[in-house]
Amino acid sequence: MESDYVTTPFGRRPMSLAMLLKQRRGEAIAAGTTRNKWKLFRAVCEARAGLEVTDRALTVLDALLTFYPEDELFSEKPLVVFPSNAQLSLRARGMAAATLRRHLAVLVEAGLISRKDSPNGKRYVRRGREGGIDEAYGFSLAPLLARAGEIETMAADIAADRQMLRGMKERLTICRRDIAKLISAAIEEAVPGGWERMSSMFQAILQRIPRAANLENLAPILEELEATRENIVNLLELHEKMRMPSTSESQIERHIQNSHPESLSESEPGLETEQEEQADRNHQPGTKPSKDSLEAQADGGEGPPFAIRTRAGKPKSFPLAMVLQACPDIADYGPGGAIGSWRDLMTAVIVVRKMLHVSPSAYEQACSVMGPENAATVMACILQRGGSITSAGGYLRDLTRRAERGEFALGPMLMALLRAKSSAVARVS
Repeated sequence: MESDYVTTPFGRRPMSLAMLLKQRRGEAIAAGTTRNKWKLFRAVCEARAGLEVTDRALTVLDALLTFYPEDELFSEKPLVVFPSNAQLSLRARGMAAATLRRHLAVLVEAGLISRKDSPNGKRYVRRGREGGIDEAYGFSLAPLLARAGEIETMAADIAADRQMLRGMKERLTICRRDIAKLISAAIEEAVPGGWERMSSMFQAILQRIPRAANLENLAPILEELEATRENIVNLLELHEKMRMPSTSESQIERHIQNSHPESLSESEPGLETEQEEQADRNHQPGTKPSKDSLEAQADGGEGPPFAIRTRAGKPKSFPLAMVLQACPDIADYGPGGAIGSWRDLMTAVIVVRKMLHVSPSAYEQACSVMGPENAATVMACILQRGGSITSAGGYLRDLTRRAERGEFALGPMLMALLRAKSSAVARVS
């Protein structure tokens, strides 16, 4: 067993309070503590950065451990090794004496070993009559065993961080490749979007990647790159959905329209032309609007009652009062259960669109082609006819495509709903 008194350094080396605390910490080994010296040495090598020791210092520690006769370090046994400088230099791969002394000081400063100097500064052992060690002077491995748990925990944390950093670098490499190829594909296929600007932003992010990457400085860059990749994928998917509408939905809607002889006829270009001509006559300079036109506008209309297309090619809206008369069910979804303006109608349509499972892209395309008022009117009509429509989203997409080709008229749809309502009232009365 080692003596528990404090050992001051030999020669000109001064004593300090830090050295005293390190000696006491090295002696504070829990009873029964044992470690395999080579496994513990590998843990020290793993935790080298946290312990602030150099690789040459680890070479000296490796040499010191070879002078301990057993593979296991026990707290109940003497832990002092006492090699000469010549023998220690040989086992340290021929390290020079001055270099050896410098790295021994590094190990002492790191708290992995402690000095136990003799009265004359030499390293030796004094044995008893039975051959056992009574007193040994040299370097004590007790601090190494005392800090075994701390060193192993530090080594495990460093290994986990290294594994995490390796995985993060792999994700970053894949993300860089994905973004570069997706941007290249978008440019080659002429997908609309600010791809040049996005490419410049991508290169700016890459330039911020440090050479000495660690978890702290790499994590925000990876997060930014992954967000950029997700944004690009969303843009490309949206473009694909807009370019290739669902064929199955359009087939279902055509079947619905053809399988109901009394269903609404939205394709009546002749009636549409008459309405458009009437609207043009009402708006010609010097032409007095007709009495029917004025009455229809006075009944709550917020625009020409039967004007279908503007000069830009988008349909004009029908009077709001006429829409609500043909589609009374939409009022239940308005603010406060009532609709008093086009804004209220569009607010109600947002609720109805989600209820009927109409995708945002389908409704936005309808607004772009028909105009917001007419798209909202169509949604109100779809709600009114909900029992006869299987897929509201496919139906809306089909009407939007027909409107783009000039084959869809909103007037006949509203008139048919008005006639159906009048017929129902007449049968009840």
